[in-house]
Formats: sequence, structure tokens, C-alpha cells
Amino acid sequence: MSDREVTTTSSSEDRFVDPGLPPHKSRMGDTDPRAAKRSEMQVVILFVISIVGTIGSLLAYFLVVPDGDVASVRNANLALGVTLFLSLMGIGLAAIHWAKTLMSDHEVAEERHPMASDAETRAAALGKLQDGAKDSNIARRTVLKGSVVTAVGLFPLTIAVPLIGSVGGDWDVSKFKHTLWEKGKRLTTDPAGRPVKASDVTIGSVVQIIPEASEEERSGHSWITEKAKAVVMLVRMDPADLKESEDRKGWSYNGIVAYSKICTHVGCPVALYEQQTHHVLCPCHQSTFDVSDGAKVVFGPAKRPLPQLPIAVDNEGYLVAQDDFNEPVGPSYWERLK
Repeated sequence: MSDREVTTTSSSEDRFVDPGLPPHKSRMGDTDPRAAKRSEMQVVILFVISIVGTIGSLLAYFLVVPDGDVASVRNANLALGVTLFLSLMGIGLAAIHWAKTLMSDHEVAEERHPMASDAETRAAALGKLQDGAKDSNIARRTVLKGSVVTAVGLFPLTIAVPLIGSVGGDWDVSKFKHTLWEKGKRLTTDPAGRPVKASDVTIGSVVQIIPEASEEERSGHSWITEKAKAVVMLVRMDPADLKESEDRKGWSYNGIVAYSKICTHVGCPVALYEQQTHHVLCPCHQSTFDVSDGAKVVFGPAKRPLPQLPIAVDNEGYLVAQDDFNEPVGPSYWERLK
């Protein structure tokens, strides 16, 4: 078929007729004032739920304070999570229910015009907005208006109060410079606390390690915080694959190396080990470290290698720390830019 035939055929075809908008179906609230009143009260109740959630989150922040043990941290997180959920859920569901049951649902179709409108068109648009506000009866629904203003006005406190509270918190950055590791302290499995023998670590294996601690130390107020700073990833590889600088040649034992699990980007726990490449991945932002070469960064936003824990073996064959980390663990802060 020639181009001329195609043009002639397409121009002679009938165009689709605009079917227009379907007939409007009235809702119960459009015809029954009692139904509209019920919908209004339902929206008010949802906003009140949000208000209660906001107040509850503030109370949880100040009253449910973790004291260092696992149960208290779990309870504090649960209290904050539930109350924040109620605060946000109330606002979200109220807005949806309001739009579906109280606001005008008449469909309107307008032709597309250039983006820049003239003064007359802008004035007409403003008039439509005013008509919409009038149609929603927000001015006459004082209870609804009060609940939405209160809910939306209070919600920012769930974010602002914890932020303001943290400003006056503990800013002693020297705590990042030292961990529980010290000379002779045994490496133990997490969470069992079982000491690890070098002979039990096979090539290619990865073990999460914490410092040895007594039952009394584990039940102490600061155990979780101190443990979190000291957690270590223990990896064993073929000694021939290990690349060590001169000043660190004595920090490993027969291919076994230990590095901090705290990513140097924002502090997430690195976890995913690839045996063939000896790369370990942080799942938060994909920073990748080569544990066979000083845990140097090979990919991602992290700027520094993972701190290495120097290790040795005691007289009974158990792995022990030679000392603490040679540098602070975790991300950078204002006293440590590199």
C-alpha cells in the first residue's frame, strides 16, 4: 500500500466520539443528613485517634526509657512504634474517609490549556477553590475543623521532641575510641558467649564475635551498648590469600582475621560475606570491604576500612585479643574526619 493510500484511508476513518462523563451516583451522605453526620463523626474519631497516638508517643519517649537490657529496649521501641503508627494512621485514614464521604465527588473534565493562564482564568480557578471549600461545609463543621487542626498540629511533636531531647544527650565522643576489648580477653560467640578455639574455625567460615564477659557483666546496665561497639566479624581464609601491611603482620593468626562489624559509613552491621572474593557487604548502602586486604573499601559510600582487632592464641588454643582496636569504630564524627 502506498503512502497516499495510507493517508487517504486514515483521514476518511471516523473519529471516536467523546462518551462524556458517566451519570453521577449520589452517596448516602449527599441525600441523608444523618449519614453525612455519621461520616463526619467517624472522621473526627480518626483524628482523635491520631491525637491520642501523638500524646502517647510523647509519654512513651519520656516514660518508657530503656535501661540497657534487651527487654527494656524492646519495650521502648514497641511503645514508640505503636503510638507513632496510631498517630500517622489516624491522620491518613481520616483524610481518606473525609475525601470519600464528605468532600464533593462530582467529576469534572476540562480541556487542556497552556500552562500560563490569564488573569480571568486564574480568578475563575480561585473561585472554584472557594466553591469547593464551601461545598465541603468545613466552616460549619467546627468539631471536624478542630480535630483536624489539633491532629495535624500535634503530630510534628512526635519528631521534634526526640530531636530536641537528643541535643541535650550524651555527646561524649571519647566513648567511641575504646571498646571492651583488651589484652588477653577471649573471643566468644554471639550470643552464647562460648570461647572460640582457632582449630574450630574452618577456612571460609564467618563467626560473629563478642568479648568474653561474666554473667554479672552481661546483666549490667551498659552491656548492650558496650557489646554493640565491640562486636566483631571473624573470618578464616587461606593465609596465601591474605595481604597484610608490615605493621599488621602479627595481627592475624594462621589466616584468621577479625574486623569490626560496624560499617564506617553510618554504622550498620556488615554481614554478607562472599567467600570467593573475600568481600563483605553492608546491606544498608552496599559498602563493600575486602577482608583479605585490610578490609579496604572496594565499593560504596564508606570512606574508611573496617577497624581491625589484633588477635592471638592463648596457651589453651583459644583466640584472644592482643589489645583494643587501633582506631575508633563506626562512622566519622567532628573530631575524626578520616
